[in-house]
Amino acid sequence: MSDHVARGATRLAVLGSPIAHSKSPALHRAAYERLGLDWAYDAVEVDGAGLAAFVASRDATWRGLSLTMPLKQDVLPLLDEIDELAVLTGAANTVLFADGARLGFNTDIGGIVRALGEAGLERVGTGVLIGGGATAASALVAMAELGATTVHLLLRRPEAAEPLVALGRRLGLVVLVSPLAELARLADAELVVSTVPGGTDLGVAASEALMQRATLLDVAYSPWPTTLAAQWFAAGGTVVHGLGMLLHQALLQVRIFVAGDPFTPLPDEAAVLDVMRRSL
Repeated sequence: MSDHVARGATRLAVLGSPIAHSKSPALHRAAYERLGLDWAYDAVEVDGAGLAAFVASRDATWRGLSLTMPLKQDVLPLLDEIDELAVLTGAANTVLFADGARLGFNTDIGGIVRALGEAGLERVGTGVLIGGGATAASALVAMAELGATTVHLLLRRPEAAEPLVALGRRLGLVVLVSPLAELARLADAELVVSTVPGGTDLGVAASEALMQRATLLDVAYSPWPTTLAAQWFAAGGTVVHGLGMLLHQALLQVRIFVAGDPFTPLPDEAAVLDVMRRSL
């Protein structure tokens, strides 16, 4: 963590393990500089075992935290209140310290919806979701927000699907579970979201029809392009870079840290988003 933070300065950080690679400090610092706020934002190595002690030891200079996996789930018992999206997904990627309370938010869903909207995709009927973790839960909620009625859930271990199937029921979605091999046969979808870690080889290529019809959002952004994104590019398909989700979820975090609310736009928000985008 930085040693040069002025005494009494407002402090924020992104927590994770490993965390040195995080692009969040660049994004947030660009935003606060553009907003004229002398706030410090650092990357701090914290794992699940150390999270409770870290959160408890923050003093009044701390405004909030950004969290990577698996801390998005680990943090929930440490919070006084969480927003509806964090309740739905069982994951909070943002903590706000406000009036002695710890408030949790999920901005990953908004990050997905806004990144897809920027790419011109604002409605989805049928989606394909690859992977089964907390980010997959956020992607499922995002698909529901975009109007999806059916989602094909593709997993290495289909027997692990029940939490996402149950979430789909709560959202009014039909979730059809299949092994990853089904990716080679699916053709009827407008959106494919891959939530598997960067560098993962799925061992199967998507059907040509799916790659030409559906937009791919690959939430991984390092290394880039992922194997799946490279296949999509080669087929002439539309790909949304994982950095788009990162950028837009970070903008919503900045709203929370500045205004206490993910729905309150920032002053001159277009300019703030522009400097954040350029920081990447």
